[in-house]
Amino acid sequence: MTALHYQLAFARKEADLEAIVLADSSGCLVAGAGSWPVCEELAAYAPLIANGVVQNDASRVATVAENAEAHTFSIGGADVILCARGGAQNELLLRVAAGCRRILGAA
Repeated sequence: MTALHYQLAFARKEADLEAIVLADSSGCLVAGAGSWPVCEELAAYAPLIANGVVQNDASRVATVAENAEAHTFSIGGADVILCARGGAQNELLLRVAAGCRRILGAA
């Protein structure tokens, strides 16, 4: 968990993100960097953001999804979602996903 936190914290600082989280496919927070409430909320909505189920209205998920990106990938046969808010770039998410896969694959 410590290694995951450092991986996410470094990416957050490097890209000047509001928050970055690793969530399971049901939206439960696995690890995150940023304000705890923001991380919890971002993780909860990560499956919706990843699947493009964001409404174009004033809903809370639409507000959270503003300026957010998500990347779904597998670790050990389980789908996880890396989600960042505040200016993430897809290249950054791919690099962080590789780090998460390496960290959790070693565990």
